[in-house]
Order: sequence, then C-alpha cells, then structure tokens
Amino acid sequence: MRGNKNIFIFAITIFMLPKQLKRKRHHKRIRRKCHGTKSRPRLCVFRSVKHIYAQLIDDDKAKVLVSADDREVKLGREKAITMTKNLRIAFLVGKLIAEKAENQKIERVIFDRRGVVFHGRVKALADGAREGGLKF
Repeated sequence: MRGNKNIFIFAITIFMLPKQLKRKRHHKRIRRKCHGTKSRPRLCVFRSVKHIYAQLIDDDKAKVLVSADDREVKLGREKAITMTKNLRIAFLVGKLIAEKAENQKIERVIFDRRGVVFHGRVKALADGAREGGLKF
C-alpha cells in the first residue's frame, strides 16, 4: 500500500504547475493564433505588480510601432471615482495607446493579453483603447 501512495503523490505533483508556467503555456497557445501586421498590428499588454505597458507590434518586421505605459499618464479627475486608482491608470493607458495609434493611422488591432486573465487592469486597458477608437 505504501508504494502506491507515493506513486499517487508523484502523479499529482507532475500535473500541478506553478502560476508562471501556466501563464507561459497559455501565452504560447495564444501567440500561435494571433499575428500582427502593419495594417492590423498586435496590441500586446504586459502587466507587472506596479506598472502596465502596452505596445502595438508588427510581427512581419518584428518592430514596435507604438508604445505607452503608466508613467506617461497624467492622473487627473477625468473619470468619476467608480474605479480604483490602478484601474483608472490602466484605462488612461488604453486611451493613450489609442491616441498614438490614431496618429499612425491605425484603426484595427489584434488584442494579445499574453496569457493573463482578461480581468481587472487588462480589461480596463482594453476598454480604454476601445473608447479611444481602436477596434478589436
């Protein structure tokens, strides 16, 4: 009986992956499906613990067309106090990337969440980009 219990515990630990490995696995699966071009670049979102970044990438030439992050945003009283500070900043980053994309004459993008759940700051950035005029 004792040997069977050890095999069972070993089998469970093989299938339990840390959070970062799961996210990377999801990211690989997503990247297989989405590919940005000059006419329709990929909107790539990176969320760290403190900051949020967004880039429009042309995968054909492997070139970043436009980028924006939360350090560029001036936080004011634009939005009502229905959002937290981090969500409001992410929303404004989305509007900023949409404004920069409009200057480059980019209207349509492919959204790449990089394996992160579409919730919270990532969703707020996407909503800001949509409100700014990007379509995806």
